[in-house]
Amino acid sequence: MFREACSMRLRLLGSLIVIALALGGAACERRPGAATDSGGEIVIGMYGSLTGDGASFGISSKEGHELAIEEINNAGGLLGGRKFRMIIEDDQSKPEEASNAVTKLITQDKVVAVLGEVASRRSLAAAPIAQRYQIPMITPASTNERVTAVGDYIFRVCFIDPFQGEVLAKFAYNDLKVRRVAILKDIQQDYSVGLTDSITKNLTALGAEVLPAISYTTGDADFKAVLTQVRSQKPDAVFVTGYYPEAAIIVRQARELGMTMPMLGGDGWVGDAIKNGRDALKNTYISNHYSADNPDPIVQNFVKSYRAKFGKEPDAMAALAYDAVKVLADAMNRAQSTEGPKVRDALASADVPGVTGQLKMNAQRNVDKPAVIQEVTYTGGDVKFIYKTMVNPG
Repeated sequence: MFREACSMRLRLLGSLIVIALALGGAACERRPGAATDSGGEIVIGMYGSLTGDGASFGISSKEGHELAIEEINNAGGLLGGRKFRMIIEDDQSKPEEASNAVTKLITQDKVVAVLGEVASRRSLAAAPIAQRYQIPMITPASTNERVTAVGDYIFRVCFIDPFQGEVLAKFAYNDLKVRRVAILKDIQQDYSVGLTDSITKNLTALGAEVLPAISYTTGDADFKAVLTQVRSQKPDAVFVTGYYPEAAIIVRQARELGMTMPMLGGDGWVGDAIKNGRDALKNTYISNHYSADNPDPIVQNFVKSYRAKFGKEPDAMAALAYDAVKVLADAMNRAQSTEGPKVRDALASADVPGVTGQLKMNAQRNVDKPAVIQEVTYTGGDVKFIYKTMVNPG
């Protein structure tokens, strides 16, 4: 009887040990990317579209991040001389790959912060993972308002679509005097859908007639049928709220059909392939995050350094990516830590002068800053964005 009792106690003790180990393992699994302040390099991750239909976004972002990291490291680094090291993952312009990339960065590479993405659809796919593991994520350029609503570890350094839509609507109505508007939207992109809604709401409030939006899908290449339909409605202007690959084709095909009215888009037009619109880009306008013509020393020093390093002019995506790193570095310095919760708290109170404006974080983890309107021109085989006006929030 005594031996049986001892045997039962041993079995019970063994079971309790197994349960305790399992619970401990589960606890560790919940936070595999938990940051520690153990010294050494500060490892951060970037996920972006280095290939695929959004490759221009990813390449510009990578270069902007790299320039900022180089400057910070050359100046002595952070937290007593620790240097940034950035691990880069290509999401191939696919939402599912964005999710996979961030999972790898956090669970395998043990990054303490994540930078990315530009496209709102891909940021929305990846943000829940960063939120789950309490790893701060800063998107340089995802403007759909739902991105930072994912959770309190998700931040951005760009304006949001409700403001961008307001800026475009006011410019079209007040400056271009348009009163009847057509819109083409990419139903596959959260960015395009959100921007369309904002433009429609603001133009309607101003008193313009907004025709029912016409949908297309990323990758479409023949728009002549829908453009013929739009032409028959005789709009004063046409908004194309998707990204640069399709926008260039739409503008070119519209001009081939004799449509000479103004055509407008958002910051999603900023990308190499917009130059495929060539001379058809005459009389087109976009909202954007900054102008390289701004004489502010912060802007001009950035432009000069970027030119020297990469041999080309920086676009808005590069400028925003640069700003994102500077905001992250400032937060870590003020937190005196790389631990997720401490960095998150510091990011929430960020107030940093940036290339794209003053980067003061609000309660929704967005920044309130101006937008610029630029005219898009095609000169000497390349696209130029010519400053027209600046619009402040509020």
